[in-house]
Amino acid sequence: MPVAWTLDEIPDQTGRTAVVTGASSGLGLIAAEHLAAHGATVIMAVRDLAKGEQARAGITGDLEVRRLDLADLDSVRVFAGQLRDEGREIDLLLNNAGVTAAGQERSPQGYERVFATNHLGHFALTGLLLGLFRSDHDPRVVTVSSNFYRLLRNGPDLDDLASDPAPAERYIRSKQANILFGAELDRRLRRADSPVRSFLAHPGMARTPMHNQADGPAAWAFTRIGGLLLARTPLRGTIPLLYAATSATAETGVFLGPSLRKWDSRVHARPIVAPGDDLALANRLWQVSEAATGVRYLSRTADPASHP
Repeated sequence: MPVAWTLDEIPDQTGRTAVVTGASSGLGLIAAEHLAAHGATVIMAVRDLAKGEQARAGITGDLEVRRLDLADLDSVRVFAGQLRDEGREIDLLLNNAGVTAAGQERSPQGYERVFATNHLGHFALTGLLLGLFRSDHDPRVVTVSSNFYRLLRNGPDLDDLASDPAPAERYIRSKQANILFGAELDRRLRRADSPVRSFLAHPGMARTPMHNQADGPAAWAFTRIGGLLLARTPLRGTIPLLYAATSATAETGVFLGPSLRKWDSRVHARPIVAPGDDLALANRLWQVSEAATGVRYLSRTADPASHP
């Protein structure tokens, strides 16, 4: 049954430390603000430090801004290494940042930039921070995907991570990778008897700055027309993310999000469907992601030396 849950129901977060990616605007900024308002220490992971500091100045609480460019695996390693060297411990990682368009750009490591930002960066970040989670503070990883993952029957092209599909397809393939990763992370954490839990959530269609990144006339028309019919406010779009991040009743192994009806703010727990439920594809994605990022974890073949 859908859950009627509001941001006022966020439990006390005092003593918890959260890392929120993409925290300088949109859903990430709202999530950071509400986590801090409920007592959490929030590390705002942002690509643009000046923009992040400006966003930080507009909210109150224990927040700090750190640079993180998820498209650049070197930046991911620096970010994680700084936290480790400082002896920081964390309790929540909200893998929220995302882009919809990047032209035909490549990441510094040569991968298609939307896939690199939305999936590979978060895959590496999760692995590099996993050892910093405190076992006794309800440790959670929340990965944000999209219902669009169901629009293409085939999963992401894992044979060539530098390939450049059509603009809309770039985003959908990256969101498929997000859901495959979040579900596989949950399974691997369970097999390892880890206290960390992996949740999957989506905001529905929310009016965020990411909609301004539409690449091509078809994507532009969809975001404009679809936005008028379906889009909810960013505040309401954040509800499923923070439910997954904080609620005692949130479940793993399902996709947490709103219904298509934009006036319905209840959180629905829906089963993960094709291609997100393909166990073989999820396992192959994991192996390809390890090879692409050099970060290996929760794997029988994991090399401890890969953790810097």
